[in-house]
Amino acid sequence: MIVILKKDVKGTGKAGDVVKVSDGFARNMLLPKGFAVEATDGNVRSLEKQKALQAKKEAEEKAAAEKLAAELAEKKVVIKTKSGEGGRLFGSITSKDISDAIKDQLGMDIDKKKIQMKAAVKQTGHFDVEIKLYQGVKGNLSVDIVSE
Repeated sequence: MIVILKKDVKGTGKAGDVVKVSDGFARNMLLPKGFAVEATDGNVRSLEKQKALQAKKEAEEKAAAEKLAAELAEKKVVIKTKSGEGGRLFGSITSKDISDAIKDQLGMDIDKKKIQMKAAVKQTGHFDVEIKLYQGVKGNLSVDIVSE
């Protein structure tokens, strides 16, 4: 029997896959528990429409992320903090501090988990920070750390 999986089934396939399984497995396990539906012409067309809508949605999200990446490349964020001799900071600047500065200065809400930093910044100066906006889309932002 050919079925369309609604949920991931270990050893059989992932949600949205059209798979061939034994009749007993389909009748006794997959169909009663709602893990799958029979692969009729109408169900297959419905699945194709859902996949097309999902692909369109992902393309729109990726385009928006690329646009945001282009905007971020042109912008700069300035963070003022206390520092000692030689520009060494009292404490450090983390991805949360940069996220808060982006929200305050640029009005964009970017999650701190998306900001990629090799290590916390402990020195004044100019830094380029990479921001992961979408799968395969990364943007760069200029950050200036200045002493108060």
